[in-house]
Amino acid sequence: MTVAQGAGRRRTAWLGRRWPTAAGIVMAASLAAAFWVGFADLRDLAQILTAAGLVYLGAGALRRRAAAWPLFAMTFVLIGIGFAVPGFDPTLWMSGIAVALLVYGLARGALRPPWGMPLQAGVMVLIVALVVVAAWVGQPWAGVLVGVGLLAHAGWDVYHHRTRRVVASSMAEFCCVLDTLVGVALIVTSLVA
Repeated sequence: MTVAQGAGRRRTAWLGRRWPTAAGIVMAASLAAAFWVGFADLRDLAQILTAAGLVYLGAGALRRRAAAWPLFAMTFVLIGIGFAVPGFDPTLWMSGIAVALLVYGLARGALRPPWGMPLQAGVMVLIVALVVVAAWVGQPWAGVLVGVGLLAHAGWDVYHHRTRRVVASSMAEFCCVLDTLVGVALIVTSLVA
């Protein structure tokens, strides 16, 4: 094997391990572009924050870190339906699903460990409250509020990535990149516009 082949394999291996980062960048760029051209509005981007809370709560209630990706796929579909079907409110549906998962988790005894479903449920309540407040205040503060919420959730993602708790590490990495980039873009565009 030549030196160039060895370097190429190491680069490919590194990229293979960083796919959640790449996916987060691509999704964030798509969402930022949709917001910038007017295809998505602040309500649509606030749904990302609600989805993030639902993924963590669901994985905690199900006590399965691997459940994070199927839960993410479900939120992705719900948000997509919201774009396609007038009057369909993905935030309302995600909140209802969060309640159902909470009830399921309680019935299955998911009160332990405390950093699992109980803590994630508290965070979900805070997220829903923030999204409701953002709906009441006008721009630019609504955008700043949701952006700050996304940045706070990015910190949450870092914590869970490091501790390897609640969600799959790949989900925490993906979500951290997505939340950070969309949060910064949202704050900047809200303050500049």
